[in-house]
Amino acid sequence: YWMPVDQYIGGIEHAILHLLYSRFFQRLMRDEGLIPVTEPFTNLLTQGMVLKDGAKMSKSKGNTVDPEALIKKYGADTVRLYMMFSSPPEQTLEWSDTAVEGAFRFLKKLWKLTHTHVSNGLAAIPDPEKLNPQQRELRRRTHTTIAKAGDDIGRRYKFNTAIAATMELVNALNEFSDDSPQGRGVARECLEVIVLVLAPIVPHICHDLWQALGHSEELMDTPWPRFDPNAVIRDTVDLVVQVNGKKRGEISVHQSANNNDIEELALKNANVARFVADGVKKVIVVPGKLVNIVV
Repeated sequence: YWMPVDQYIGGIEHAILHLLYSRFFQRLMRDEGLIPVTEPFTNLLTQGMVLKDGAKMSKSKGNTVDPEALIKKYGADTVRLYMMFSSPPEQTLEWSDTAVEGAFRFLKKLWKLTHTHVSNGLAAIPDPEKLNPQQRELRRRTHTTIAKAGDDIGRRYKFNTAIAATMELVNALNEFSDDSPQGRGVARECLEVIVLVLAPIVPHICHDLWQALGHSEELMDTPWPRFDPNAVIRDTVDLVVQVNGKKRGEISVHQSANNNDIEELALKNANVARFVADGVKKVIVVPGKLVNIVV
């Protein structure tokens, strides 16, 4: 009834021990007609090792790290964030006490950003149809992060890239300068998504931030943020501009722009103009990707 197991997590050393035995007994029970399932595990993840000075940690070698001192100094969330961010789970992690400081600074940044936002007043999340371009761009990045982090954590088990995407979103929010009620509403949605995405990794700080954002329900009972596919549709697209195959600039054009409009905008780019002053032989537009100017 309970088989197969959804996810098996174990060290590579178990491939010739526990994993082998469990698969053997599974087939034995199948051959005896006791169960219909051949494989005992649907997915397999063999996690990497944590190294200290390039060597596997071992009590006999005396090179183990007691996380208690770091937890007392930085908090459990910081140590968790560092370990999840520093390496994909299937690869080895070289332990570094000093690198933990980077995770600590990020959480302090998120804490300050959230409480600064709250102190300016919580605004209702606005109607997506009424956003200006700057607000739409932040919302686009917010929902892009929901999709990426959800796939990274739920399917690929790449916690490090999910954290990296969230860090990029924090940076984008930090640069967002719209203090209007509508702008604060977009920023609030962004902060709530950041907190919900990071909650499985840094639950304690996210619990406090969730309440600071005006929520009375428990964070652990809150579902994953809902992805809006319409939010990630861009009105504009960024194109690389090349001159004789070498990148000389970038332009942003509307999705509906035709080739003539794109060519005109590319030739008006200040840096590109320096390289085409003697005339243009040909302009090649690759839709959605680049413009190549031949001189």
